[in-house]
Amino acid sequence: MSDTTKTQLDLELTRLGKRIDELLATVEHLREENRALRARHESLAGERAALMHKNEQVRTRVEAMIGRLKTLEHGA
Repeated sequence: MSDTTKTQLDLELTRLGKRIDELLATVEHLREENRALRARHESLAGERAALMHKNEQVRTRVEAMIGRLKTLEHGA
């Protein structure tokens, strides 16, 4: 193997090593971003469930008020 070929191979290996390092950094960044997005999704899902529960409570109260008003209206 000539020195030129060996130098070219060394340069190519160095370039590939750097590219692998870049890809590993990208994968780690994406993993962290995915973890953060999953946590945010879980938080929003909990918030949505709480809001739906409150909405159902309000709906029940409003329906009860309407029922009482109708009763008052028919009794008067």
